Amino acid sequence: MSTNPPVPARVAVITGAGSGIGRVVARRLAEAGYVLALAGRRVETLEATRAELPALRESFAVRTDVTDPASVQELFDEVTRRAGRVDLLFNNAGSFGPGSPVGDYPLDGWSDTIAVNLTGAFLCARAAFRVMAQQRPSGGRIINNGSISAHVPRPNAVAYTASKHGITGLTKALALEGRALRIACGQIDVGNAATEMTRQIEAGALQADGQIRPEPTMSAEHVADAVLYMAGLPLDANVLTMTVMATGMPYVGRG
Repeated sequence: MSTNPPVPARVAVITGAGSGIGRVVARRLAEAGYVLALAGRRVETLEATRAELPALRESFAVRTDVTDPASVQELFDEVTRRAGRVDLLFNNAGSFGPGSPVGDYPLDGWSDTIAVNLTGAFLCARAAFRVMAQQRPSGGRIINNGSISAHVPRPNAVAYTASKHGITGLTKALALEGRALRIACGQIDVGNAATEMTRQIEAGALQADGQIRPEPTMSAEHVADAVLYMAGLPLDANVLTMTVMATGMPYVGRG
C-alpha cells in the first residue's frame, strides 16, 4: 500500500515579530503549520513570541536590524540554511517616529522612521526576491504591513505618513516585477489594532480639527486572520490591498 509523501511545511519570515501585530500573526501562522523565522532587534522579545507558538521546535529567532543590509542578508542566509526556503515574508517591522508639526520635525526622526518603515521593507523584500526566484519550486509571497496612513495622514506624523505611502508604491513595484517569478505581493492596511503602539490612541488621539478624542480599536487577531487568508492563496491569486480597521475609527471622512 503506497502512501503519499508528507507535504513540506511552508516557511514564513516575520519582521517585527517580538510584539504587537507581529506576535499575533506569528501565533496564527504557526497554528496553520508554518515554520517561522522570527526577526527583530531584541532576542528576548522574539523568544517570548516563540514560547507562545504551538510548534516551538520548528521555529526560530534571528536578531535582525532591518535597516542594515548585512543584517538582513544574514537573516535570509540563516533561514535558507535552517529551513531550506522562504514561502512567505510578512514585512511588519515599523515605527511611528516622533510626533511633531512639520516645521519642527527633527531630521534624525525623519531619517530613522523612513529607514525602518520603508528602507527596511525594501531590504527584506529584495532578499526574499532573491531566495524565492532561485528556490525550487520557485516563487513565494510578500505581505507588506501598510497602514490607514498609507491613504490619509494623522496630524504631526509626516515621516510615518510618507513612509506608509512609500510602502504602497513598493508593494505595486514588487507585484509587477514578481509576476514573471511567481512572487505575489500584497499589502494589508491596518487601522487601530489594539497593541502596545495604539494604547495612546485608545486614551486620546489628536484629530485634524485640533481636538483630542479617544478612538475605537479592534483586536489584532482580526489582522492575523486577514494575513492568514492572504498567505493561504495559491500563487496565481493575490490580494493586492486589504484594509482591516476598527469600524468606528475616523477614517472614512477623516479630517
